[in-house]
Amino acid sequence: MGASATAAPRTEPSDRSAPPSGLAASDGSPAPAGAARPGRPATSTRAATPGRGSPPRKGAAASRRGRRASTTPPDIATPPDIAPRPDIAAPARTAAPAHTAAIRIGQHVRVPKTAELVAAHLRRQIVRGELHEGDALPPEAVLMEQFGVSRPTLREAFRVLESEALISVRRGAHGGARVHTPNGHVAARYTALVLEHQHTTLADIHTAHTHLEPAAIRLLATTATDTHLTHLTTHLTTTDHALATPHPNPTDIHTHHLNFHTLLLTTPANHTLTMISSMLRHILDATTPTPDTPTPDLTTLRHQHTTHHQLLTHLTNHDPDAAETLWRHHLTTTPHTPHQPTTPLDLLGD
Repeated sequence: MGASATAAPRTEPSDRSAPPSGLAASDGSPAPAGAARPGRPATSTRAATPGRGSPPRKGAAASRRGRRASTTPPDIATPPDIAPRPDIAAPARTAAPAHTAAIRIGQHVRVPKTAELVAAHLRRQIVRGELHEGDALPPEAVLMEQFGVSRPTLREAFRVLESEALISVRRGAHGGARVHTPNGHVAARYTALVLEHQHTTLADIHTAHTHLEPAAIRLLATTATDTHLTHLTTHLTTTDHALATPHPNPTDIHTHHLNFHTLLLTTPANHTLTMISSMLRHILDATTPTPDTPTPDLTTLRHQHTTHHQLLTHLTNHDPDAAETLWRHHLTTTPHTPHQPTTPLDLLGD
């Protein structure tokens, strides 16, 4: 056997060194000839890293990014005639409703019960004035057919509205559900429960009231109508007659005075301010009497009645400064709440 054959140097075929069609490099550009496939070493046309036996290998993440970057072939690009134009704004997207925008993916969503949906529908009609004070709701059979619910579901909805003092239900042949419009007494009672839970004293409530009610009186002096002034005049005239009797009853006169305060705050001058003031007034008037509560004497009651007449004069003259000053002095000097500063609020009793 002659001279030994010398083996020729072996190189990778050129078609193996190029990436498949559509596969791009990690930066989004087409892979150059001789670039290594993912998971394979580079060809001999690429210089090796000094000090290492083989060039670095492409990572799987870079390969995936390259595939994503080259998924859209150049021959299906957006035509020029429908390409976005910078001079035309995109149509505004309709915002999602507030109740859906606040819900996150994966968040637990509570589906309301059927009785709650029925109660919400009736509540909406009452609050919006579609149902008025004293209106009788249709019979249960009619409501069951209207809402498509069973009798237990309808009665559960009634219990929800009863707890909110929006209806009252009477059983029997002449019974049924009657509508009650919202009023501040229900809000005042719940507010009183919160304050009592916080161990609030009557002096604390009285201090807040003496700051809010004069401001409401100031607004009343600028917005009082003839109808409202007539109601105040009629009430004071009734108190005049009660004081003119041979033996006035101090308790009755005191009740007249409390009703005058309530009538003052029954005004649309500022609904929010008058509502808060009337709530505090209702809490003070509804406090549980204690054995050491003194009975107001006739001299004090006559003085208070004179102040009420003076206030009516300022309201009739539409003098807000005089009305506010007089009423603030009246509330801070007259013992409307004859309790010690540490007397806690107690509406529940023993």
